Amino acid sequence: MNKSDRMLAIMLELQRSGRRRAEDLAAAFETSVRTIYRDMQALSEAGVPVIGAPGQGYSLMEGYFLPPVSFTVEEAVALLIGTDFIEHNFDTGYGNGAKASRAKIEAILPETVRLEASRVRAALRLIKGREAEDSREKAHIETLRRAILEERKVSFRYSKKIPEADGSRQSDRTAAPYGLIFLYGAWVLIAHCDLRREIRHFRLSRMSGLKMLDDRFTFPSGFDLQRYRPADDRNQLVRIRVDAGIADKVKESNYFFIEKMEELADGLLVTLRVRQPEEVLQWVLGWGADVAVLEPEPLRNRVREEAEKMLKRY
Repeated sequence: MNKSDRMLAIMLELQRSGRRRAEDLAAAFETSVRTIYRDMQALSEAGVPVIGAPGQGYSLMEGYFLPPVSFTVEEAVALLIGTDFIEHNFDTGYGNGAKASRAKIEAILPETVRLEASRVRAALRLIKGREAEDSREKAHIETLRRAILEERKVSFRYSKKIPEADGSRQSDRTAAPYGLIFLYGAWVLIAHCDLRREIRHFRLSRMSGLKMLDDRFTFPSGFDLQRYRPADDRNQLVRIRVDAGIADKVKESNYFFIEKMEELADGLLVTLRVRQPEEVLQWVLGWGADVAVLEPEPLRNRVREEAEKMLKRY
């Protein structure tokens, strides 16, 4: 990074962070503390109101803002695609904000950059989900976003893919919402469930009757959604043999439960890690006779039973 780029980056960092020590800036920009001192002197001489406090670091005078910065084509495309993603996948409030942001970004771009960015964006496309499901999830996101910010519990009816021990697939839940995650194209709520008395994950597409309650909650001390990693309780292995004719399709499926894939002379050996073998039953059946379950035996029997039921229907 040359001196001019580094000085601009330092101003942006001070504007974003408020105050930074010379040592921190030196580490961030991979240079010496002495070089940072010289950069600060040069910024002051250029008229930038830099304030230095011994032992505390540097900051910009309150009320000082940088003029609009210029963007390269790659930077402009990254920002514009980001607004496209938010518009398609977030709730109405943020969707409208994304539209307004896109208009402002395009307004300040030089014509050459705007035209080139438009050409690049024309070659990329984000596909939305089904309209009804998309609309329902966006409404859920708006409610949950408010509940998280206001630290209020929510209630909803949840439909599970795998039935409970009593055979039921639906249950009423009350939970403290901690955050939202966009995972493999689907929104997931991370929340402390009052019924299970632990943190659980809920797919928004399986929720109905979502309401924000008056009951308050407090985030657990030290909880950080960005660092949160759920315990992996997928302790059972499923192994299937895949015929060569669909091996490439299975590889491209990017299925969540796949642990590893091994090439065979006549196909593919796929190992999946699951909580319950039934979780992958529908996925296995979807490949028809081109896959065979090797283990566990109970899953082999379930596939056989389903195949016999299908045969009776035809």
